[in-house]
Amino acid sequence: MTFSILSNGSVVRWLAATSVATGLSLAGQPAAAQQAPATIRLSPEDEGRGQYGAQHNFYFLPPGKTGEENYQSAGFFGGKLRPYLAGNASALAELDHYQGHKTAYLIDKAVLVGSLGLYASQVFGHGDAQYFSGTQQVALGLTAASLLGTLFINRHTNEYLKQAVDNYNTGTAGKHGTLWPRLRPAGLGLAATAGHPVLALRWQL
Repeated sequence: MTFSILSNGSVVRWLAATSVATGLSLAGQPAAAQQAPATIRLSPEDEGRGQYGAQHNFYFLPPGKTGEENYQSAGFFGGKLRPYLAGNASALAELDHYQGHKTAYLIDKAVLVGSLGLYASQVFGHGDAQYFSGTQQVALGLTAASLLGTLFINRHTNEYLKQAVDNYNTGTAGKHGTLWPRLRPAGLGLAATAGHPVLALRWQL
């Protein structure tokens, strides 16, 4: 649906002059719209990661970048993403949660490997093979606790980094006004009505 507003009078000449500048501004909008958005975008594979997902590094496109060749690794702890989140407290808080979970993930893996190694060393540690000694029972308990801990750690780890990116993107979108694009006329021009020059403004809804 198209709406038009016609105005005439002594201000028409001034409006006609300003319409030229406005028209040039509007003409430049399509080129700007084709530029890469000022948001951080995760790779399609990483965007689909959810609960209990893999713990390999995330890859992302920095703001203003396009193309697969520009994807960057966020690093194991997401540290390479941190400079882009500077100034957004909520995004940085989520990234801190992600880093904390990744640290817990490493500790959990160290406990798992250590407990398995301890158990194996006790099997033939006293000559004949021995099973379920006191030390071995402790090692098996640590192994079970580590495996259970992995489930809790991995449940939300990936979601923290994805939420950090989402908070950043939402925050940057809110900093730039969204009212003018809605109110900006879709077209303008000059016409003559009853012998008087008229400035026509048109909105496309």
